[in-house]
Amino acid sequence: MVWPRSQHLCSDRFFWRTAFWIAAWCLALTLYSAEPNWSSTLAEARGQTVYWNAWAGDDRINRYLEWVAGEVKREFGIEVRHVKLADTAEAVTRVLAEKAARKNDQGSVDLIWINGENFAAMKRRDLLFGPFLERLPNYRWVDTNNLPTLTDFTVPVDGLEAPWSMAQFVFIYDRARLPSPPRSATALLAWAKANPGRFTYPQPPDFLGTTFLKQLLLNLTEKREALYAPASEAEFKEISQPLWAYLDQLHPVMWRQARAFPVNGSAQTRLLADGEIDVALAFSPEAASSAILTGQLPDTTRTFVFDGGTIGNASFLAIPFNSRAKAGAQVLINFLLSPTAQARKQDPRQLGSLTVLALDRLEPADRALFEKLPRGAATLSAQELGKSLAEPHPFWMERLEKEWQRRYGAGK
Repeated sequence: MVWPRSQHLCSDRFFWRTAFWIAAWCLALTLYSAEPNWSSTLAEARGQTVYWNAWAGDDRINRYLEWVAGEVKREFGIEVRHVKLADTAEAVTRVLAEKAARKNDQGSVDLIWINGENFAAMKRRDLLFGPFLERLPNYRWVDTNNLPTLTDFTVPVDGLEAPWSMAQFVFIYDRARLPSPPRSATALLAWAKANPGRFTYPQPPDFLGTTFLKQLLLNLTEKREALYAPASEAEFKEISQPLWAYLDQLHPVMWRQARAFPVNGSAQTRLLADGEIDVALAFSPEAASSAILTGQLPDTTRTFVFDGGTIGNASFLAIPFNSRAKAGAQVLINFLLSPTAQARKQDPRQLGSLTVLALDRLEPADRALFEKLPRGAATLSAQELGKSLAEPHPFWMERLEKEWQRRYGAGK
């Protein structure tokens, strides 16, 4: 049977009108179900104290965390206490001990700045709360097309931690003393031999020192793909051999003949500022520019990377399974993912740490916060920064630190 034209139109109007109201009802239901959940989280968080366990080896980071604490207190009524760590493993060990003692709802750690092998260990032992990530309203701004925000040293995040900062390994130098820096592992060794005592690196397990080891291994090995999975002891010995051969040549011509090492990146930066060395390491492309602005380094300071690329990753935040302030920790993380907090963090006058947000997803006013940030004199462009190399599997970090300690620890 053929419907008259008028009946076709009436039927079409009825169909589209019905479809519109069904879609509107579904959208309203979604918003209604999501908003009360986050509203209840905000209500529960108010009055809570969040013990944020975070590395405290950089004054700029400490100042940024102080600013965050003030903002979160004012806006959400949450008290943030920075538990200052020399090594993230301290917090992981504490949570593990609390699980063994059956302290399943009375944990002393509410939030951890975490990465790599520590995340892998906590995930493996079911020490993490979540998944919570997609519940956070500001997560919609995160650059989820960027693999480092979805995996942590090759381990899938699975909603158990939130990315809050991007980083890439760089070298810092003073062009007044070093007009042409070495741009490969081979060139660095040749330069160090020609200029004894002018290079060093932080002592592993400091993350910068360990990253330097991984960077060298990525450059020196012919089996790079093997670094993205665990290895047998025989494989580790074979693949890491070029690294130890390299360090055996480098150490005798390093600062203090490698009988002493700076304890962290800040200590190494002071050596560069004092003219004791000519090259320092950092895990932020903005680090040198920030140091110039704060007067830590001269305005002749610049940044370089190896020609083949350098290691890049994201820093993450995780909530232990037994946190006493899970709501407060989620609200704190959500604030840290806000355009306001991310822009301040990227500002070289503040911290100079790259954002995890996809700027093209932001509203124009929020995107403008990043567009108006000054670009530091020592900050490389995206093209100059070059390729970001993926972090190896956590196995390699743990095993390299252990073997480094056996070979070179305690001034050997």
